[in-house]
This record gives sequence, C-alpha cells and structure tokens, in this order.
Amino acid sequence: MALSMLASIPNLITHTRLPIITKSSSCKASPRGIKVKIGNSNCEEITVRRTANYQPTIWDYDYVRSLRSDYVGETYTRRLDKLKRDVKPMLGKVKKPLDQLELIDVLQRLGIYYHFKDEIKRILNSIYNQYNRHEEWQKDDLYTTALEFRLLRQHGYDVPQDVFSRFKDETGSFKACLCEDIKGLLCLYEASYLCVQGESTLEQARDFAHRHLGKGLEQNIDQNLAIEVNHALELPLHWRMPRLEARWFIDVYEKRQDMNPILLEFAKLDFNMVQATHQEDLRHMSRWDINAMDPLPDYMKLCFLALYNSTNEMAYDALKEHGLHIIFYLRKAIHNKGV
Repeated sequence: MALSMLASIPNLITHTRLPIITKSSSCKASPRGIKVKIGNSNCEEITVRRTANYQPTIWDYDYVRSLRSDYVGETYTRRLDKLKRDVKPMLGKVKKPLDQLELIDVLQRLGIYYHFKDEIKRILNSIYNQYNRHEEWQKDDLYTTALEFRLLRQHGYDVPQDVFSRFKDETGSFKACLCEDIKGLLCLYEASYLCVQGESTLEQARDFAHRHLGKGLEQNIDQNLAIEVNHALELPLHWRMPRLEARWFIDVYEKRQDMNPILLEFAKLDFNMVQATHQEDLRHMSRWDINAMDPLPDYMKLCFLALYNSTNEMAYDALKEHGLHIIFYLRKAIHNKGV
C-alpha cells in the first residue's frame, strides 16, 4: 500500500474503532467491556469491532490498470541526465562549509540527493574531520550548528549533543536571546529529533524550540518561514516519508528567493519520473489482487489460487532463509510468460 500512496495519494478517512460487547439473552452489555453477572449467569466480555461507514477503496483493478504517465521514454531520460551533469559540479564548486551543508539539505529535501551519494559523502567526511576544531563559521550560530549536527547525525556520524551547551546560560537553560532567531530555532527543533535515549540537552532543546516557535508564529515573520514552521510543528522532518516530503518541499522551494532553477527543474522531473515507475510497478502488481479472482469460473479460481499461494510461499521462504525479497521478480517472470 505504501507503493500505491506514492503512485497517487487518495483522501484518507480514519475511523475510530470502538469495542462493543456481544451478549446472550440473559446478559446486559457493559459499556466498558467488563464481565457482568446477572442472576446466576456469568457473562464474559467479547470485544468486537464496530462496523463503520468506510468509503470504498479507489484502488480497484480497472483504476490501477488505467494509471498512465507522460514522463517515460528517452526524451525525459536524456533531459534528466543533462540536468544531473549540470548539478554535480555545484557540489564541487561550493567551498564554504555552511554553503555545502545548505546545498546538501536542499538536495535531500527535494528528493534528489540519491543521485549524488558519493559527492555528499565526500563533503560530509571533510566537515566531520574538522568537527572538533571549533571554526569561526559555526561559533555562536544556532542555525549553522543545528544544521551541521542534524546532517552529520542523519548520515551516521558520531557527533555529541554538547555542541549545544554554548547556547545555554549560567543556569543551564537555553539563552533567552535565541527566541528571536526563528530560523535557528526551527533547525534546532528538527535536530533535536535525532537524539538518542538519555540525551537531556536535546530533549530540553526540543521543548525550548517548540515553545518559542509557536510564539514566533504569532509575530510578523516571513510568510515562507512561517509555512515551514507550521509544517515542522505538525510533524518533524525526521518522521516524514521522504518522497511525500519532497513533493511538499518542491512547492516551498519554488517560492524561495534563493531558488536555483536547475535544481527545481531537476527535482520536478525526477519526482514525476519516479512516480511513473511506481505507477507502472503498481499496474503489474495489480495481476496479483486476490479479489480479482471473484469473476472467474471455478476451475480458473483453483488455478489462480494455487499459483498465488505457491508464489507467495516461495517468496516467504526466500525472505525467511536468505533475507531476499523476490516476490516482485517471481510475479514479473510469470507475467512475462503470459500467465
């Protein structure tokens, strides 16, 4: 279903499922689901799911098979390769550590960082190797310190929470003057979600940033920054699905004054081409909806069910014994044989 969310995202309605109690003729239902005794009868609690007015899924067979995208073929592939060649030198040209970090952050949030994993790793290695030198570019700058901390931890580097100690006062609280730095607070808030158990400084930073970001929204701050703050307070970046986040951030980045048109075009084209791939995969995987056997005659139902169960059993054994997820390849092989 995660694949179907990426291919096309329907409106989702969640329903709270409340327990109800089934009862015999001599028992009264207990609203809290506890045992009730009436006369000489003992009634045991039986929890059942309440029926709800669930909307029918839009992911029926005909709808999935109708999915199409214009972003396929050599024309788009060549254009993507050209944009990739244009972007790659950017990572080599930026020399200031802060500029490097901001470019990496943008590439990640636009969903195109995976095209440049080697270049990004090289830059982060260089920054991490100089991490304990207390260079002037990050000294007493909350935004820079938090951005560096988040990106390094996100990529597996061991950086201590103590880097935020210099932003505390003599009482051990974060300095009051930081309340005016909304951009820095936002980055601190996002960084705090990469904490591990027992890191009290980061937990304190999260509470501090959350409280003052909420107050900052009541002030007259930049509209684009306010959108990002609202988005982060709703759900932090570290908890979001990267592809869905990329779709949201593309719209935000397009409105920035420092927007790079090459990066923007690359991100849009890459997103649409990846979306097209998901849609194509989903179309193939839909030969495999167990509900699709309903209209078949009985003899074909038996064949379909035997094939379905056998294939899933083979995939289960491969995953359990070898850690290999092969269900897609099995289905594709059978599909190519015209089954």
